[in-house]
This record gives sequence, C-alpha cells and structure tokens, in this order.
Amino acid sequence: MNTIISSEPALGQKQVIVRLLSTDNEMQACVRLQQPVWQSSELEVVPHHIFIVAQRIGGQVLGAFEGSQMLGFVLAFPGVRTGRIYLHSHMTAVLPEHQNRGIGRQLKLAQRDDALARGIDLIEWTFDPLQLRNAYFNIVRLGVIVRQYLPNVYGRTTSSLDAGLPTDRLVAQWWIREPDVRQVLGNQSLQAVICARFSLWPHFMGRYLRETRACAVVSSRSSVSVRWISKSGSFGFAVPTRNRMPAPAQLN
Repeated sequence: MNTIISSEPALGQKQVIVRLLSTDNEMQACVRLQQPVWQSSELEVVPHHIFIVAQRIGGQVLGAFEGSQMLGFVLAFPGVRTGRIYLHSHMTAVLPEHQNRGIGRQLKLAQRDDALARGIDLIEWTFDPLQLRNAYFNIVRLGVIVRQYLPNVYGRTTSSLDAGLPTDRLVAQWWIREPDVRQVLGNQSLQAVICARFSLWPHFMGRYLRETRACAVVSSRSSVSVRWISKSGSFGFAVPTRNRMPAPAQLN
C-alpha cells in the first residue's frame, strides 16, 4: 500500500491526499498529466519508465489525488555534490483547472516531509525568472534561495509556456531543515531576499544585458520588488503578484 504523506482539504474543496507512487498505472497517469500543464509536444513528455527509475533509485514520485483522480505530481532524482546527497526536483505539475487551490504547495511540503524522513536536507530545482507567480511561490511561500543562473539550460522547447524563448532558469536551493525555511512555512515572515552572481545573462525581458550581479527582493504579500545591476545601469520594477512581470524600467 502506498504511503500517505499529506492529507488535507485544498482551500475549501474536497480532501486532497498526497502519497508516494509505485505502480505502472500511476506512472502512466503522470505521463498523461504533463501535456495539459506544459502544452508541449509528445517528444518532450517524460516517459513513464523514467518515473519508475526515479522511484527505484532513491528519487521521489509523489501524486496528489482527489478521490481516484490525480491532480498533480512531483518527480525528483537523487544527486550527489561534494559528498552531499540531495534531491533534484525535476517536475512539479498541477492540472490547470485545479491550480490556485494550494495543491502545489501541498506537494512541495509532502516532498519536504519525505526528504527529511530520509535524512536529506537539500532539494533543488530550476524555475523560469519570467514566470512571476512561480518566483513568488518559490521564494516567498517556500523560502528557497537562489545563487545560480543557467542560460538556455534546456535549449528551445515546444512548450507554450516558454513562448519560443531561450530556457533561461534560476536554480532554487531549498534548505528544508533551516530555521529560515521553517519560519517561512509557518507564515511568520513573508520577506525574502535573493542574490545571484551571473557570468552572462544573454536574454532577459527582451533586453541583452551582461550581468555581473543581480538582486531581487520580494517585499510583501501583495507586491514584488526586483532590482538588478548591470554594466548598462540599474534596473528594477515593483508589481502586484497577480500580474505578469512587466518590461524593466531603468532606475538611474
């Protein structure tokens, strides 16, 4: 029987259960769920045997269920860096019609609980800096830090979410045992600061900027302020979190 990690109602809806997946049918359900979320071609869908391998070698495959329907999943692989075992969370998906119900956060918290139970204290993943909701979720709701920028790490994809742009990504580090993370998860503080060193930021918000340092500050529950430094000046913006990120404005 699969282990239930989390069980709670999602924002007033029916009870959502997050549990570890193990059967071939469950892995196939993860495959079917990918295209509605990322809207990419079949060639870029992760096949079910990769989910099976991840589960067998010490990774994670978690599913969120409402009754018998799978609403989302998390896929993670084990990694080793400088002798430390960590998890690379490759995919977190929630069906579009069930987003904004807290299911994504429930999946990540279940992922954290499972990792802590196995003695793992670091989970990493990449995210698109142009997707403001994801940035807010990762930094403010989960408490990740960012120290690395990867230009066009996955190459061009067919996903409509990438809109034909290079797949520039930030690397989220989630130190799940740290007091700061526990504080954020306990909603005691919604302020977060993220600093990253970039060797080259070739395509950001439609501009070509050679970046040496960038800093983004998430300032409150309702708005996000971001500022970064480049050779061409200091840039930044402040927008409500429900809106899409605007083009940057030069501040000085």
